[in-house]
Amino acid sequence: MTKAELSIPPVVPGLRIGLFGGSFNPAHEGHLLVAETALRRLELDRIWWMVSPGNPLKDHRNLRPLLERIEQSRALAEDPRIVVTAFEAAHQIRYSADTVRLVKRRCTGARFVWVMGADSLAGFHRWQDWRAIASAMPIAVVDRPGSTLAPLSSRAGRALARYRLPEGEAQRLAFKPPPAWVFLHGPCSRLSSTLLRASASS
Repeated sequence: MTKAELSIPPVVPGLRIGLFGGSFNPAHEGHLLVAETALRRLELDRIWWMVSPGNPLKDHRNLRPLLERIEQSRALAEDPRIVVTAFEAAHQIRYSADTVRLVKRRCTGARFVWVMGADSLAGFHRWQDWRAIASAMPIAVVDRPGSTLAPLSSRAGRALARYRLPEGEAQRLAFKPPPAWVFLHGPCSRLSSTLLRASASS
């Protein structure tokens, strides 16, 4: 891994940046579709594709090496606005709430949006300090196959319902004071990391 991959990417005041984290084990076209949808619909300047050391809520027995997952992500994300980074590993971060705190502290002046797939919103209430994340920066939830309705009725979806923006105002999300979020519909990929790992082992 390079020093750049382990460092927080450089920012300048006013940049609109999406934070898109995950194990990416492996990275696939569905992840890329989420990133590209967020870039386009939110009118972002950058997406930080944050390859995590490992999701605390997932089984790590089949977790591929971090370097391998970084290289897969970089090969997939060809758009220069998508910056693949593993700075969470360098800072020994396990929880997304700590990532948010670090970025807000180090990168004053930029406008951040947390980006997640709709399947993540369904279990968002299980994340460490999830309410702190929602209170720290706006959130964009991108539709995923089979995850359109259930996340909206999930515990987090219900708790945040009154802060939801109309989808037609998505381009304003980065300028909204949190809590604020939007659900983005669009093309979906049925690929999942779980299915890809199962195919590889069969």
